[in-house]
Amino acid sequence: MEKIVNALIAAIEVWDPYTSGHQKRVATLALAIAREMGFNRKRLDILRIAAILHDIGKINLPSEILCKPGKLADCEFNLIKIHSEAGYDILKKINFPDIVADIVYQHHEKMDGSGYPRGLKGTDILLEARILNVADVVEAISSNRPYRPALGVNEALREIEENDNNQYDQDTTKICLTLFKEKNFKFEDIKLRETEREPS
Repeated sequence: MEKIVNALIAAIEVWDPYTSGHQKRVATLALAIAREMGFNRKRLDILRIAAILHDIGKINLPSEILCKPGKLADCEFNLIKIHSEAGYDILKKINFPDIVADIVYQHHEKMDGSGYPRGLKGTDILLEARILNVADVVEAISSNRPYRPALGVNEALREIEENDNNQYDQDTTKICLTLFKEKNFKFEDIKLRETEREPS
């Protein structure tokens, strides 16, 4: 399974090095949040795989769109939005636990139903996907994007804090804020492969 994950990461890096780096940073934050929630080792490993491959569906998109420096046109953004379903289609064909593909499918859903691709609401969204959504948003806002410079961690935390009643899972948001504001979390501090014993 690890060899498959590494092969997929290598494929992404060839197609879009930015996406690969983004996925790895998102995975570090998602795992840090999940550890605070008491996830056991098996559940952490499932989340790690889903997080580090959550944008695998972008491999189906033209690199001109992925790397476009300006604002995307509506038609281009609509094309970007299919990547979560495309990722699901890729991962469900691999011998991963089924939930890995489902987490990837749902990682752009919002608590109020305003997300995509299916407009799921609340607890209809897997907890792992809710965690991944928050981690994805925080990393994306705080880092450089092809179309804009980094807005910084403070702006990213403001986004999830101001919208934790409608778009983002409240428990996940609270833990994420605590990690950054009280526990000095930094994306480079957490390794993707943990060797210490996890809670059972």
